[in-house]
Amino acid sequence: MTDSMESENEKMDTSVKPTSLGSVASNAPKRAPGTLAMGRGLEARGIHAWFGKNHVLSDVTLDFAAGTVTALIGPSGCGKSTFIRTMNRMHEFIPGAAMAGEVLLDGKDVYAPGTDVTKIRLQIGMVFQKPNPFPSMTIGQNVLSGLKLAQLKVDNKDDLMEECLERAGLWSEVKDRLNAHGGSLSGGQQQRLCIARALAVRPQVLLMDEPCSALDPGSTLRIEETIRHLSDSMTIIIVTHNMQQAARVSDYTAFFLSDNGPGQMIECAPTSEIFSRPRDKRTENYVTGRFG
Repeated sequence: MTDSMESENEKMDTSVKPTSLGSVASNAPKRAPGTLAMGRGLEARGIHAWFGKNHVLSDVTLDFAAGTVTALIGPSGCGKSTFIRTMNRMHEFIPGAAMAGEVLLDGKDVYAPGTDVTKIRLQIGMVFQKPNPFPSMTIGQNVLSGLKLAQLKVDNKDDLMEECLERAGLWSEVKDRLNAHGGSLSGGQQQRLCIARALAVRPQVLLMDEPCSALDPGSTLRIEETIRHLSDSMTIIIVTHNMQQAARVSDYTAFFLSDNGPGQMIECAPTSEIFSRPRDKRTENYVTGRFG
C-alpha cells in the first residue's frame, strides 16, 4: 500500500468517535484467555530491533494469551510490522537487521541457540498484507504446499485440505474447482487461501500483517469472521490501521508510537478500554483521529 493510501485509510478509519468504537468493542464476543488447551501462548520480553544502525523498535514487552486476538495499532513507521516479524524470526531475513530480547513460545525462547528456525515458523504462521498464493499451483496444491516444504506427512490430505479451507471460510466457494489455479480467485478469496495454507501445518500462533488493507468491505468482513472463528483454537496477532476492525475482532489492543525515536509500545489493554478510556493521552489522541 502506498503512503498516500495509508494516510487516506487512516483518516477514514479514525473518523469514528472513540465512544462508538468502545461500544463496538464491548459488544464483540468475549473469550477467556488462557483457558484453552493450547499451551501458554506467546510472550515478548524487551524486544529491540535495528536495520543497520537505525534503531526502529525499543524495549517492547507484551503477552499474548492462548486463544485471544490482539490488535496492534499505531501510525505508519512505528514498528508494528517489524515487531511481529521478530515473533517468528522473519526479521533476520532482512540484510543488516538485528534484534535483542526474548520471544517465548510456551515458555521457550525461539531465539535460543540450536533452535530449528523452520519448526518455529511452522508453529508461528504468518499472513501478509498482499495475498501471495503460489501462481503455478492449484487451489488444493496451495493449501498443502507447506506440508511438502516442511516434509510433513498426514494420513489423509483431502480431509486436511477440506478442513483448512472450511476453517478459512473458503470451502463452500471453491470445493468444486480445487484444480483451478490459485490466481483465478478474487483478492479476498486469495487471502483466505493463504490463511488455509498457513493452517495446514497446525500453527499455535497466527501473525497477520494488515491482511485486509487491499480488500473490499465484503472480503474484509469474511476475513474478520475467519479471525473470530480461528481464535477458538489459536493465538492471533493482527496489525491493522483500521480502528473499527481492531474494535470488532480483537480482545486486546496495543498502541505503538514512534516519537522522534524508535517505535515503542505505549499501552496495551482490553480493546474496549483502549477505545473508551485509554490511560495515555497519546493513545486517546490517536484513536480519536487527532493525529496519525
